[in-house]
Amino acid sequence: MERVEPAHPDVRPAIVWLGFLAMCIGMFMAILDVQVVATSLPTIQSALGIDPDQMSWIQTAYLIAEVVAIPLTGLLTRLLTMRWLFVTAIGLFVTASAGCAASNSFGELVAWRVLQGFSGGTLIPSVFSAVFILFPNERQALATTIAGVLAVLAPTVGPIVGGWLTETYSWHWLFLINIVPGIASAILAAFFLPRQPADPSELRHLDGLSLLLMATALTTLELSLKEAPTSGWTSAYVLSLLAICLVSAGVFIARTLSRRRPIVDLGNFADRNFLVGSTLSFVLGIGLFGSVYLMPVFLAFVRGHDALEIGMTMLVTGIAQLVTAPIAVVLEKRLDARLLSAAGFALFAIGVGMSAFQDPRSDYDAMFWPQIVRGVAIMFCLLPPTRLALGTLPADRIPDASGLFNLMRNLGGAIGIALIDTIIYTRSEPLGQGLWARLQAGDIDAATFVGAPLQAISGHNGEFDADTTALLDPLVQAAASVQAINEAWMVVAILTGCALLCVPFAKRPAST
Repeated sequence: MERVEPAHPDVRPAIVWLGFLAMCIGMFMAILDVQVVATSLPTIQSALGIDPDQMSWIQTAYLIAEVVAIPLTGLLTRLLTMRWLFVTAIGLFVTASAGCAASNSFGELVAWRVLQGFSGGTLIPSVFSAVFILFPNERQALATTIAGVLAVLAPTVGPIVGGWLTETYSWHWLFLINIVPGIASAILAAFFLPRQPADPSELRHLDGLSLLLMATALTTLELSLKEAPTSGWTSAYVLSLLAICLVSAGVFIARTLSRRRPIVDLGNFADRNFLVGSTLSFVLGIGLFGSVYLMPVFLAFVRGHDALEIGMTMLVTGIAQLVTAPIAVVLEKRLDARLLSAAGFALFAIGVGMSAFQDPRSDYDAMFWPQIVRGVAIMFCLLPPTRLALGTLPADRIPDASGLFNLMRNLGGAIGIALIDTIIYTRSEPLGQGLWARLQAGDIDAATFVGAPLQAISGHNGEFDADTTALLDPLVQAAASVQAINEAWMVVAILTGCALLCVPFAKRPAST
């Protein structure tokens, strides 16, 4: 296998940084695109006359294509080189964005979203590969921080950007905003990223069957996770998808491990630090995607806020990340990555758990400090695990490893969201019945939580009359939803805290 060489020492550092920053811009636009579209799906549905039960495919098509593309980053890097892979990917992303904006039908929009997701999927691991390929040890912490801040900032600012664009202009601008930054980053990357030798022989050795098996496994997994909360985990459709996923994945793994030039180097998991770092990335996906998902659900369906108001509330997390980033860089250079990882995940679990005690009247003030804690913790959940996973690998293995590392975070997010939806769908009704029983027994604490008139509950025993039932029903439904959301927050907090169990198995990485 051709070795992917680090940047040559004769290349001026400023030139390398310009090329890297161009890559970061492209990655930011790809991640931002998912969130800005998510907040404006009802507007797109109305504009194109899409059936409500098909609306989620606008996002699902993107996410499936993205998750298939991510592990192919190593293969595509060897085939095209890092420089031309990025330029090609961002070029396709811009083209697909223009196609999405010009779409006049549901089918047309979904087709462009597939291309957009596939091209965008290679941008994230390419950037994290570049950190360890382009820069010496003493610069990697800063480069990782820049990439990490943008990677986690995009989901935070996405709702406010999407809401503002839709309300101020039109849904077309959700896609048109990608064009100018995308073209600019492609031009900068073409000029300033180092030139490296391509390896056309990769195409001759491409294992088409393994590629098909991998795409099948990841696609059916994403589809099953999307459908399971509403159709049921034991439904025939979901079980069939999971069976196809397991069979495809099993054959893919066996075939890949036996080939000299696999499309994805699963041998990276034999490296203990990479395995630990990837596990942490998976858990971070559950916590990060889960928290970014739960907040809009609560603010939209319980508090009734629009996309712009939701974005303003969630901006607290992004500000905390930006303030903490310089501190994270300094500490990451001086302290053991295992210690920082443990501290980061412990703090993040606490921040997630703090949100598990909301009531139907919770709003910006109640969400402020949990967001601060999570925002401070995120950089320590991203930078040190990235160094653990990729920092000790030889340069020729980094593109493949980065793809797998980022894939684990996305899979964690997909599984986390499916788990959250399952909790909300299955727990709301029994929790509501429990609240009704407490209210009928005259429980003042339940009345206070629900927001019911205390005079109607105090001293009451038995069924309510029709007027009181009509008054209490929407309050109880909202309160039951809040309790289910609180349970989801707590489950995510516990899972995030479980990351601490794997940290001691990592070896201390070399000091930067």
